[in-house]
Order: sequence, then C-alpha cells, then structure tokens
Amino acid sequence: MKHSRLVFLTQTAAIAALYAVLTWLGSFFVPQIGPVEFRFSEALCILPVFTPAAIPGLWIGCLLGNLLCGGVIWDLVFGSLASLLGAIGTCVFRKKKFLPYLCPVLSNSLIIPPILLFAYGFGEGQPVWFFYLVFIAGEAASVFLFGSLLKEALQRTKLFS
Repeated sequence: MKHSRLVFLTQTAAIAALYAVLTWLGSFFVPQIGPVEFRFSEALCILPVFTPAAIPGLWIGCLLGNLLCGGVIWDLVFGSLASLLGAIGTCVFRKKKFLPYLCPVLSNSLIIPPILLFAYGFGEGQPVWFFYLVFIAGEAASVFLFGSLLKEALQRTKLFS
C-alpha cells in the first residue's frame, strides 16, 4: 500500500514539474501572442490515459507554469481548473480513440479565451469568433499533434505498464 502511494506521489510530482518547466521554457521559444497559444506542455494532457496521478500533476503543473510565466490570478485559478477538468475527462475516456484528446481541448477552449480577452486584453479589435477559432486551433495542434506522438512513444516504451 505504501509503495503504490509513493509511486502515485512521485508520478504526480514528476508530471507537475515537467509541465511547469515545459510551459516556462516554451514561453521563451514560442511566444504566446494574443489568442495563439501553442504550448508543448499541453502534450502531457494525454498522460491521464496512462496514470491517474497525471490528474493532480497536470493541475499543479499548470498552476506552477502559469505562476512562473507571470499569469494573473484569473489565469492561475481558472487556467488550472481547465487543466484539471481536461485531465479528469481524459482519464474517464482513456479507452476511447479521440475523446481523451478532445477533453483538454474543450475544457481549455471554453475557459481560457475569456481569460485572455478580459484579464489580458488580448483580441481587442478582432471578431470574438476569430479569437476563439485561433485559440482552439493552437490548443488542438498542441494536444492532438504532440499528445498523439507522446502517447505513441509511451505505449512503445511500456513506461506505464
């Protein structure tokens, strides 16, 4: 019993740290310009398919990543909530083909654009539908493209078997 708790906590901490560091490092290489948000760390959103420890790991990692990148309080609270909801959905639908990828895209696409619009002032002067469309495209590319590559690599290595 102690062994499984230790494994869970270790996986949670490792995922949180990896997400936070990838988010922070990514902010130097792929600047978040307005609604265009392309985070390499979003590939980790597929990890709840392999372990439930990824749920709190992604939530804490998103909170830390947003904190490291100077996020406003609304982003810290609701951005992290979006990651938590997406991770829960990914875990629930882990045996389905596309739904695990869709959960973080949907949760982030519903919660993050209003934060970017109202808390940061991004998207002023452009149609709201275009703002949402560009955000969803960036999020979907991050999760579907890099998440599917990560999932394939992890399945081949049997790291979580």
